[in-house]
This record gives sequence, structure tokens and C-alpha cells, in this order.
Amino acid sequence: MDTPRISASSYSNTAPLVWSFLYGKNHGKVEMILDTAPARSAELLAQDRVDAALVPVIAYQTIDGVRLISDVCVGAKKRVRSVCLVTKGSDLGDVRSVSLDTSSRTSVVLTKIIFREFLGFEPEWRDARPDIDAMLADSDAALLIGDPALIIAECGMRNADSKTKDRRAKTEIRKFDLAELWHHHTGLGFVFAMWMTRRENVSIDFAAARDEGVAHIDEIIANYETEITLGHDEMRKYLSENISYSVSDSMRQGMALYFDLAQKNSLLTEKKPLEYV
Repeated sequence: MDTPRISASSYSNTAPLVWSFLYGKNHGKVEMILDTAPARSAELLAQDRVDAALVPVIAYQTIDGVRLISDVCVGAKKRVRSVCLVTKGSDLGDVRSVSLDTSSRTSVVLTKIIFREFLGFEPEWRDARPDIDAMLADSDAALLIGDPALIIAECGMRNADSKTKDRRAKTEIRKFDLAELWHHHTGLGFVFAMWMTRRENVSIDFAAARDEGVAHIDEIIANYETEITLGHDEMRKYLSENISYSVSDSMRQGMALYFDLAQKNSLLTEKKPLEYV
């Protein structure tokens, strides 16, 4: 039998879901492809180059023949910390342009829903690479996801290059958590990514792999200590409390509403019912 190929992003919040395949009981049983952009996993799945992938949930509606692997996810019940809108100190109501980190299609669609449905207006959208200084130099707000978003302070100062390049200027910023905004307006949790497949079935027990990874949170944190300078306790809180790796009823309802609102706002051409392996 051929070794299954699976794909996921390399952000810290996916680490508990892939730890088993890299270091644990499933090591050597799959071929693992990691990429910094979650959208890349969606591309590999759409191209049928992997047997399963941890994919931004919006891709479920755009990839032919794909099915969800139930219960295992990257989501948040109330606050996620690593998917955010950042402004130069202003409130979201004053935003007229947004630079969008296109690494995750789910968060881009969520951002547009938040502005259209909850804030009642639509700014100008600008696709951008995930560089906070460049994004905020070009727009009033920036959508940032993953570890780059996680390390931004909730509210405070950031250093920004001045035009003269010979001095540093400090600029006030504000950070708005997208899961928190979603929960505030809907009362529901949010699912950002799930394992998906185009196969009739998969031999991998993704729930058991998740449980093994969650049991090794401290080892996972140690792997990221040099890259993410939050400190051990804050990283533990993030991976253990902010991120949810199982789909609660609230998160499942949130995902259904998200798809409904995406269709309502013409962010989906059509909405298909949820189908699981």
C-alpha cells in the first residue's frame, strides 16, 4: 500500500495536529508536506496531490469532491489571538482600506463578512504579503494570520521605518481579534481549518493523532521558543485555551452560519451541504 501523503501549514497552532506524524506514533506512516501558507494545502488538495490536508474551511465550498474529516479542527470558541485586524490606532469604523494577507482564504472571507454584515460598510480591499509595516503603510488596516499575528501586542506601539531610513518612529497600533468579533456579533465559535480529503475513506486516525499532539504541548512549545517570543506560559495558554482542536456544537453552528453569510454576500458562487468521511 502506498504511503499516504498529507499537508498542513507550519504555524504553531497546527502543531498539535501534526506532532504525531512528525515525532509520535504516526511518524514514518505518512509523507508530510508543510508550508507556511494554509492556502497552499488547499491547492495541493484541489490538485489531488495529497490524500488529506488541513485546509481553510472556505476551501470546502470550492474544491470538487472534497469531504470533511469530522471533529478535528483549528478553531476558537471565543478568542483566537492569531487571526486579527491591525490598525494604526483607529477604530474599525474609521477604516477605509484593508490590506489582506492572502495566506488564508477563510480569514479573508471572514473579514469581508465582518465589515459588510456587522459594521455595515465596505472598505477598499488590497491583496498583500504578510508584512505588517508595508501593509499599514499602504492601508488603514491589515489582516494578519498565524504566528506573525500572534506576536503583535493587543494594544501598544510598534516600530516603523521612517522615510529617511536614518531614524525609527513609533506608531500606535490596535489589534482586533476576528474570532472575538465573530463571537460578539453571533454568540458562536468559529472553525478556521479542518482536515479534508477527496478519497472515499482515509486510513489515518486524525482524532487520535490530535490527542497525542495535545498531550505533548510542552514539547511543541519548546520547538517554537526561538521563533515566537511569547514565553512558555503564554504559548501554553494560546495552544491550550485559545485554540480549540475539537469542533463544539457552537463552532459547528458558527461554520454553518459563516457559509450562509458568505453565500449571502456573494463570496461563494454556491453553497454545498456539509459531507463527512
